[in-house]
Amino acid sequence: MNYMLLIYSAENDWAEDERQQCMIESRGICEELEQAGKLVTASPLHSINSATSVRVREGKCQVTDGPFAETTEQLGGYYIIDVDHLDEAIAIASRLPPAKKGTVEIRPLFSLSEIPSERSNR
Repeated sequence: MNYMLLIYSAENDWAEDERQQCMIESRGICEELEQAGKLVTASPLHSINSATSVRVREGKCQVTDGPFAETTEQLGGYYIIDVDHLDEAIAIASRLPPAKKGTVEIRPLFSLSEIPSERSNR
């Protein structure tokens, strides 16, 4: 089963040397997961200062600078892993350096094959 691990933390909680060490440790975990055939993809995100949010309300597209939610913790990166069960995803998430300062949210992914397409409804 594929799970997405969403990495949340407050950007200003990380000193530059801590952020660099976090990246190094996280890359090591990615390499380990890749060798085990459990990593689909992973990536840190640029700062929330580079975010753009899009909303459509009453048929009108609204584009604003910044993240979707005003919170103390922002989405900072993600992993998509392919593991046998949630317990394995939890074990991986608990090893990630950002779990020590922020939150790692685990969400199962739907396979596109599980979602009906418009073509199948015709």
